[in-house]
Amino acid sequence: MNIQSILNDVPDYNYFLTVEEMDQSSRALAAEFPGTVEIFEAGRSRQGHPVLCLKIGNGPLNALVFGCPHPNEPIGAMMLEYFSRRLAVDTKLREELGFTWYIVKCSDPDGTKLNEGWFRGPFTPFNYSRNFFRPASHQQVEWTFPITYKRLNFQSPIPETKALMNIIDSARPDLIYSLHNAGFGGAYWYISDPAPELYDQFRSFAALNNVPLSLGEPEMPYAEKFAEAVYRMPNSRDTYDYYEKFTDDDPAALITAGTSSIDYAKSQKPDTFGIVCKVPYFYDPRIENTSPSDMVRKDAILKSCDVSEKVYGFADEKMVLIKGHLSQGNPFRVTLENFLSNGPKGLKAKRRWAETSPECQEKATVAEKFDNLQVSRFYNMLILGLLLRAAEYELKNLEGQAVTSQAYPLLERVKEEALQELHAWNAELEKDLDYSVIPIKSLVGVQLGSALAAALYVKTSRTGGH
Repeated sequence: MNIQSILNDVPDYNYFLTVEEMDQSSRALAAEFPGTVEIFEAGRSRQGHPVLCLKIGNGPLNALVFGCPHPNEPIGAMMLEYFSRRLAVDTKLREELGFTWYIVKCSDPDGTKLNEGWFRGPFTPFNYSRNFFRPASHQQVEWTFPITYKRLNFQSPIPETKALMNIIDSARPDLIYSLHNAGFGGAYWYISDPAPELYDQFRSFAALNNVPLSLGEPEMPYAEKFAEAVYRMPNSRDTYDYYEKFTDDDPAALITAGTSSIDYAKSQKPDTFGIVCKVPYFYDPRIENTSPSDMVRKDAILKSCDVSEKVYGFADEKMVLIKGHLSQGNPFRVTLENFLSNGPKGLKAKRRWAETSPECQEKATVAEKFDNLQVSRFYNMLILGLLLRAAEYELKNLEGQAVTSQAYPLLERVKEEALQELHAWNAELEKDLDYSVIPIKSLVGVQLGSALAAALYVKTSRTGGH
């Protein structure tokens, strides 16, 4: 199979589709190819929006591929927009892959709608942070699959997660691909099992599409590294053991959610192969510079923790002022409370890890230093964006009541202070960055190439390639 020729045909997308546009496109595809494409509701969101699934092909192997596992991560949805049509029109491709494909472009429609403010640009760290939403951990599609481990017992999957569970339980996929994004940095992969045949292929798709590799700090300190930019997919048992080792708190109290889609799929079918390919919106050359920096890695990590504590402190102070005026239906309130409760506890574990782990006592690479000092600042801006939007949500509800509402001037003040703080953090970040925006087509190419390579790998391992 000539994977590169397939990637060359990816359109030059200029923006991300809204939830309604994705749904319309999926329904139109099923109507256009009635003998090849089926569409069905796998379930409904908490607000009653259909979670639509396309079923394409009739191969002997099954694959579940889903986008927007976190609603601020729409790159995978664009990959599926192209891939679903390519599968529908390309009989030879379907036959060569040998799969029945279950494709969910948007697994969290409610949350994705709350990100649509930046989907058409401008694509800048400020606009992304200003219009960002991500649910609290116990309300995330990806991390609310059931799990029992030691004292952890999570059995409350949200409706969107149940929709994916319905597909997993019935299809028992041989391949599951959760399409996540990074915000800033480079490309990296998680896979469920060692697969040396794939490592160079994955990295080649990044190179061919001019997407850098993420060679700085791993997203999770406990992620097991298979190769450069390739890690074993962590699960909640790993998180539990990490907290048990590096904090004095009860890990079951720190983990307020469940486990991942891949972990759940493997609990149903142990030989399921899982993949996550994370690709970023923004790039700075330092993220792939592995030469030594002028800083010890431990010191860089601890400085990152100091900066994070500063933003947590600011947001917490403002939340104390307005929390009593935030309604139960305010989606930003729940997320902020989750961030401000769990974030400092996570920093405590991270500090102890940095101070005690031998690998943190060496010089940081330029990439590791950049990850800790600049990239972490970008992610801290997202908390400020959530605070700003929490206040705005209530102000919109109080429109027309400004004169009589005691809450209105307080919410207005916090909104302005959060906006000023966000501008200040952005100015500091922009001063330290030499970033570019990666074209959507390039990011889709990395994720699609990884999907095709993984599918062929699974097919070969299951059938010997026949």
